[in-house]
Amino acid sequence: MASRGKSETSKLKQNMEEQLDRLMQQLQDLEECRCPYHFFETKKETLEQLEEFNDSLKKIMTGDMTLVDELSGMQLAIQAAISQAFKTPEVIRLFAKKQPGQLRTRLAEMDRDMMVGKMSRDVHTQQKMEILTALRKLGEKLTPEDDTFLAENATATLSQFEKVTANLGEQKHFMEIFINSLFGLFNYQRSSCISFLFFQGRKTKLWP
Repeated sequence: MASRGKSETSKLKQNMEEQLDRLMQQLQDLEECRCPYHFFETKKETLEQLEEFNDSLKKIMTGDMTLVDELSGMQLAIQAAISQAFKTPEVIRLFAKKQPGQLRTRLAEMDRDMMVGKMSRDVHTQQKMEILTALRKLGEKLTPEDDTFLAENATATLSQFEKVTANLGEQKHFMEIFINSLFGLFNYQRSSCISFLFFQGRKTKLWP
């Protein structure tokens, strides 16, 4: 797939973010309502829509390194939501938009809420795990205390997410090497072709 221009890439990214925002809002509304009659069925439908969205994202990103760089955070966040390693829509949204500063702000607010009794320890632990994992995936440096917290509170779902996304990172690295190799091969072949034509031209007196 040919690399897109900056304007087209920016517009596409905006459209994808709007779609993701809509799906995250659906999950947020479900969590706040939790009507037993509709909750599980509607959440299942929303997760299925996320899977379809993720498939579309993969197809759009294939072979386009500009989009891989722009949308990789979104792909990781969607994978976290689908696997239910992350369950907090707002954290998923900030992760997808690569906003580590806002993630850290949310974490600080959560710490205060837990201290004054506005948030339970279990909810705080779950959301802190999500935020720290997102920050790590976005390449942010964590403190030794944060690393310890992640190790001590890791769940099977989060551990599986770590493995899956590590593979995604390897695939991205492989794609970069593959595409760079193709460009190198193309340049080599073009150079060889020009040299061949030059010498052929000398033989047939096309050039002095």
